[in-house]
Amino acid sequence: MPLRLMPTRHSPFYGPFLAMHAAGFLEREGIESSLRLPADGESTGAVLQRGEVDVIQSAVSAAWTAREKGASDIPIHIAQINRRDGFVLVGREPDPNFTWNKLEGKTLIADYGHQPLAMLRWGAHNKGADLSRINFANLGSSSAMEAAFRDGQGDYVHLQAGVPQQMQHEGAGYVVAFAGAGLAPLAFSSIAAPRGFVESDQLPSFLGGFTKAKAWSRESPAAEVAQVLAPLFPALHLEALTAAIAGCQVLGCWDGNAAISREDYQAAQTVFLWAGDIEHAHPYEEVCLR
Repeated sequence: MPLRLMPTRHSPFYGPFLAMHAAGFLEREGIESSLRLPADGESTGAVLQRGEVDVIQSAVSAAWTAREKGASDIPIHIAQINRRDGFVLVGREPDPNFTWNKLEGKTLIADYGHQPLAMLRWGAHNKGADLSRINFANLGSSSAMEAAFRDGQGDYVHLQAGVPQQMQHEGAGYVVAFAGAGLAPLAFSSIAAPRGFVESDQLPSFLGGFTKAKAWSRESPAAEVAQVLAPLFPALHLEALTAAIAGCQVLGCWDGNAAISREDYQAAQTVFLWAGDIEHAHPYEEVCLR
């Protein structure tokens, strides 16, 4: 049976994870793989728990939330995909001189996912915006947020890489800022798997394939990466997909090797403690592959 992979969200932001399968890096390590893309509202964690997939894209923050809800048998986080927040702010007009205090007094259609919202608030706070003066609007799923903005609602919208660049390509909105720009690296998104996979003979080959996929995604021309990943993103024009990948590369989302460093882990935890989204700190050893 092929190794079954699944991202929690579908975005070029997870290029290294997708490239393991799409660019054949796992195959070259002797691992046959398949890729399942998530449906709207589908819980990747639940799919993993049901045994329908083997390895998922997740985030260490998901482990903290699960642990505080009493879960004990949680996936182990085995590798880091992104060291930066790759979400994008889209405005109604081009604004090369955008500053985050321009959000004050405006309506920002925000992604209310657990991690995206915490990181958005952290970014705005650290870039000088008064959070109490921003009207954060919760309009549901990413597709609903995009549709609402296209329909004239809100002054800005907060979306993951790919869709913002497509909107700009169409003239339906303009990328004004990246949420993670200028902030310290942290453990944003990772690869997680059950203990059975972590203890299997397949893990070293898997990590070897991912390490190569991450380096390729980071170091190759964005247009080359886009050409390989394009079949996974039929809704994105190739120009928009290329711009999204280039944005992740320039931002440094895919910097570093496969390991989740303790420093990045602690930096992410600092954000969640500041935001009040977790009750206490969680030891690295209880969440990550050592």
